[in-house]
Amino acid sequence: MTAHIDWFDRVLATSIQLYFRQACEYASLEEIAPPSNGWLEEVAGRTDITFDERIVILLALMPHTRPQSLDIFFAQNKQFDRPYTEFGGWKGLSHGGFLPTGETASFILAGEDMERKKAVIRLFQQEHWFYTQNILRLAGAGEGEPFLSGQLQASEAFLSRVLLDRAYKPDYTIGFPAKRIATALQWEEMILDGNTLDALEAINTWITCQRTIMEDWGLKRILKPGYRALFYGPPGTGKTLAATLLGKKNGMDVYRVDLSMIVSKYIGETEKNLAKVFDLAENRNWILFFDEADALFGKRTSTNTSNDRHANQEIAYLLQRIEDFSGTVILATNLRSNIDEAFARRFQSIIYFPMPDETLRAALWRNMFPAQWLGEDAEELISLAAETELSGGSIANAVRRCAITLIQTCKQQLDAATLQSIIRHETK
Repeated sequence: MTAHIDWFDRVLATSIQLYFRQACEYASLEEIAPPSNGWLEEVAGRTDITFDERIVILLALMPHTRPQSLDIFFAQNKQFDRPYTEFGGWKGLSHGGFLPTGETASFILAGEDMERKKAVIRLFQQEHWFYTQNILRLAGAGEGEPFLSGQLQASEAFLSRVLLDRAYKPDYTIGFPAKRIATALQWEEMILDGNTLDALEAINTWITCQRTIMEDWGLKRILKPGYRALFYGPPGTGKTLAATLLGKKNGMDVYRVDLSMIVSKYIGETEKNLAKVFDLAENRNWILFFDEADALFGKRTSTNTSNDRHANQEIAYLLQRIEDFSGTVILATNLRSNIDEAFARRFQSIIYFPMPDETLRAALWRNMFPAQWLGEDAEELISLAAETELSGGSIANAVRRCAITLIQTCKQQLDAATLQSIIRHETK
């Protein structure tokens, strides 16, 4: 990294010397060869970084790596007794250094050359890999202000790779209303009926073989990227666990989106909140899991009022983002009938999670009970417990209550009376 920062310092000094027609050992910036150690290519995940792209990336990193290098932009224009307009720049609330903008990048790369300035502007368009791969972007330009006046911001994900040498795993915040979920269980420990397991295996196959399907077989010509699945069934039947284990089995982070933080009564805010989630998830190996999805993705209403039109606009926006998302999206709901049919047609999988039958309930109890609780009466207790219809979630709650009861009563093993009492409490 140090070699690249030193190289940028030479580029910056040369750019200023050339612009102000000062003595300089170079006739152009391109004469200053960048380091050849491949560090920037590695952290950016690209082998085709151009000269201009390299400078913009390093400019975005300078406030985080060597902020004093940008102090030169605090120079005053003596003719007008104010900073040079062409330098651009922001002043932070707590950071005392210079924060670069798109105008700063344009000054370094283009000076007063309008054709080169157009090339700089193209670097910040949404189709450029800076944006699509969440490397950096311009942010905060006010309405009606020049496009390049936005602050040049390296993404948190990119900064994590540069400064911490690790992948970025965002925390739950107002700005990112999603939480990473995990489980200590393994795929083989998931107890579901055969049809549900077969349907989940189809998603596994897509995740592991999508490159073969889309690239090698050329089906990207006719198939949209990504995979969309709907899980439906009663509460506690394993929808969240299945999504979590799909991620764990395939080495993918699973983020559960908090719809209560996304849906807003203010026009445009829901779309903005959704955009934050999808933008951050794009080009990452994540599964987005929308639990209780009918809160936002329910049936569209007739447009009798402005609120109805607003709600339908939110749904239309969501439909578009889900269809354009190249990753895996899972929506979960208790009742399939609550989901608008316009959504249902866009799912590659619609998977039902039924209440477990007696055989599955016995397997769930057997899997959750510590062996030392049951003793010689293990199978009799499991059979007794399995007689009552409970979901997997309710069984887990009952096991927790069993643990508390055993500790409170100073017992080492469960008996039938205690187990029946706990089950009756769970069915109230």
